[in-house]
Amino acid sequence: MSNRLTCAANRVAKKFIFVAAFLAVALQALGQTDPLEAIRKKIETKDFAGAKLEATKYLDTNPKNKNAFILRGRSRMALSDFYGAIGDFNFALEIDSTIAEAWNYRGESKVNLGDDDGAIADLNKAIKFKPTYAEAYTNRGFAKYNIEDLQGAYFDFSKSLEIGPVNDDKYFNRGIVKAELGEYVSAIDDYTKAIELDKADANLYNYRGVAYYNTSHYEQAIADYDQAIKLDAKDPLKYENRALAKSAKEDLKGALEDYNKAIELNNQDAETYNLRGVLKYTMQDYDGSIADYTKAIEIDATNPTYFDNRALSKTEKEDYAGAVEDYSSSIELYPTDPETYYQRGLVKLTMNNNYDGCLDLKRADELGSQEAKAAIKKSCK
Repeated sequence: MSNRLTCAANRVAKKFIFVAAFLAVALQALGQTDPLEAIRKKIETKDFAGAKLEATKYLDTNPKNKNAFILRGRSRMALSDFYGAIGDFNFALEIDSTIAEAWNYRGESKVNLGDDDGAIADLNKAIKFKPTYAEAYTNRGFAKYNIEDLQGAYFDFSKSLEIGPVNDDKYFNRGIVKAELGEYVSAIDDYTKAIELDKADANLYNYRGVAYYNTSHYEQAIADYDQAIKLDAKDPLKYENRALAKSAKEDLKGALEDYNKAIELNNQDAETYNLRGVLKYTMQDYDGSIADYTKAIEIDATNPTYFDNRALSKTEKEDYAGAVEDYSSSIELYPTDPETYYQRGLVKLTMNNNYDGCLDLKRADELGSQEAKAAIKKSCK
């Protein structure tokens, strides 16, 4: 009896030890974090270098884990290592060619590398395997926008909004495309919806201001630029945009103040000097306009418009030789502009150089200038 009791006791003891060991393992497992989940959390907290390192360690012992390759690829994308990211997504797709996420992220990487056609092919696959993949539609919209397929980008950004979730970026993206298609009123609607979702983004107000400007709603444009500048007072482009709207409202003094501020913030933008020169010309400050056009030319001597504009100011100053010189420089840069030949011809006629002046007018006429045709009848016998 005692032997049986002893054996029974041993069996109970062994069973207790087994259960205790099982519970210990289970508790230990509960206390451990899934390695892939830990990598995802690092990505969420923007510890991309740490995520890449942990994914690499995991892949050393799990070389066939497609999700680990995707996570490492995403980490590399965030670190701007797009070629490395594409390599990781390639490995994931070799394991499983139906992973929509891998196609999407590889497509996004290609967009960042300027391979928009390749990106579109990848994103088509992502959408094929996951038709409700809003992010893939957004990325394909970017790629189509880059290759100037504006209608295609419009469709994709709209589809991303339709699938959801809705956010300010999606409305902003579609608004940009609408504006480039000339649909400014509809673009204003999208920018307004974006602003309702994010009232602290200066760029949203700036772009809506541009759309208002293009619909000749200058007061609304100025109000939006005011708000954009209030949120971001260091961006010269916002002052330049407001200056254009003020000029359209004939607030020339206010426009000049804004151009001055834009140049104070960035004194290496040729176009800002050119626009301020145009304003000064309108204000009959020809010396000031010539100085601004000269500065624009110093920064960018490849734009014929700057030479044309300076020539107009020199003409007002009766510096005809200087005007002819500037028109000639413009023609060297853009030899098929009838307006430049026409204007140079008029200046030469003013200088009593009728022969050369009429030659310029004839060339302008050949290039399609109706004004030159009329001038020839009047001045060239």
